[in-house]
Amino acid sequence: MNTKKYRGSRTCGGGTHKNRRGAGNRGGRGRAGANKHHFIVAMREGFRKGYIHKGFRRPAAVVSPTFTVNVGELDELVDYLFENEAEYVEKEGDLYKVNLTHVGFDKVLGSGKVTKKLSVTAPAFSASAAAKIEEAGGECIECDECECCCGDEESEEEESEE
Repeated sequence: MNTKKYRGSRTCGGGTHKNRRGAGNRGGRGRAGANKHHFIVAMREGFRKGYIHKGFRRPAAVVSPTFTVNVGELDELVDYLFENEAEYVEKEGDLYKVNLTHVGFDKVLGSGKVTKKLSVTAPAFSASAAAKIEEAGGECIECDECECCCGDEESEEEESEE
């Protein structure tokens, strides 16, 4: 609503000064009528303003988002990534080596089909993802970013300094 045009007007289009006082003007206070006459407002706002609150929501500072990828998506994209020289995809014969720790994925999930041999390095795998990758002749390497990839480089740098 454009409020600038109401500058200088005492009631801003509300009629007399008596018209907009009291909770009756807005249909009650707070959640009054949330399941009755304010139900449409609650639906339109997606219940996000506390119209319906069930259960417990963890604080945002505590919850860390998990970035996942499905094995089906990985299987479809691995050729494209290798052709475009992605630094985290290598090919040895018919085996694709994919390192997902550098990309920022936290977990590999098992949705989709695996048709290629994949050697996937990631922090975590679901049981179905590991089964599908190994069934296609590949391997799953569980590795956190700090342990396997970055740790080797740091130890090599320390040895070269000595």
